[in-house]
Amino acid sequence: MFKLIGRRLIQMLLIILVAALILFVIFDTDDFKKRIALAELGNFGVSTMTEESYQDWLAEKGLDIPFYQRFLKWGGDVLTGDLGHSFEKDTAVGPLVLDRLKNTGLLALFVFALMIPISLTLGVLGGMREGSGLDRSLTFFSVFTTSIPEIATAIILTVVLSLGLGWLPAKSAMINGFDFSQLVLPVLTLVVYDFGYVARMTRASMAEVMTSQYIRTAVLKGLPYKRVIMKHALRNALIAPFTIIVLQLNWLLSGVVVVEVFFEYKGFGKLLLEAALFGDIYVVQACTLVAVIVAVLSQIISDIGYTFLNPRIRFA
Repeated sequence: MFKLIGRRLIQMLLIILVAALILFVIFDTDDFKKRIALAELGNFGVSTMTEESYQDWLAEKGLDIPFYQRFLKWGGDVLTGDLGHSFEKDTAVGPLVLDRLKNTGLLALFVFALMIPISLTLGVLGGMREGSGLDRSLTFFSVFTTSIPEIATAIILTVVLSLGLGWLPAKSAMINGFDFSQLVLPVLTLVVYDFGYVARMTRASMAEVMTSQYIRTAVLKGLPYKRVIMKHALRNALIAPFTIIVLQLNWLLSGVVVVEVFFEYKGFGKLLLEAALFGDIYVVQACTLVAVIVAVLSQIISDIGYTFLNPRIRFA
């Protein structure tokens, strides 16, 4: 198992290194560097810089050195937390991205805390009783919720719970600090949208396991049904849902732009959209690098989880 984890960690570092190199190559072009130079000089969006001024700016920033030296310098800055300066926010990129990551992480925490227990429990129960009323109801509700776009779910919940009943605030800007009531609508929107996907995968995996030969053999041998489910069926049935759940880390990091923008929630996805629209290059670069790192880390988490769910991987 430790050899497997060691190999995965080495692969993770290599993937991050290659991704960082590709990202640096993309943003190291003269076009991007001229945009940064114009932004720093206060002429963002105006192409009035002469070639002589541009070369002076490169020399001042230490960017007139060979490519590999620029890459090593940039990598060293990243490792020390120096990700550049945001021209739109007029602040350092590192603390800005970290602050938005914390906000999205808080949102993800509540989403996972609600979505995972509900979807796994109902999915397992539906898979155990394939074709039952619970199974059919779960399938209908899952397909119904996942077929509705996030923006539509957000609008419906806002109209009903905020504008109609007045129970919750319509926006989640949290201008005066943390307020749990402002998190309810974004969390409910994400849970309603994502619950059905995980529940259906869990139900399908559990239904397949329940029809396998070793489950039938365990039942025919007279083992208690609860023991058959908990010890033999559940572990194998959770392999596929575990993959889906880990993939939600990437989705919750950068795929919740619609929800964060609609509710004015200051998260990572909203920051990425604002930076892309404004042309805040350093912020886009930093957010892309963070998204790659999170994607690779989620893969490592899934590989480690597989070793506990599937002993064949652990002892291979």
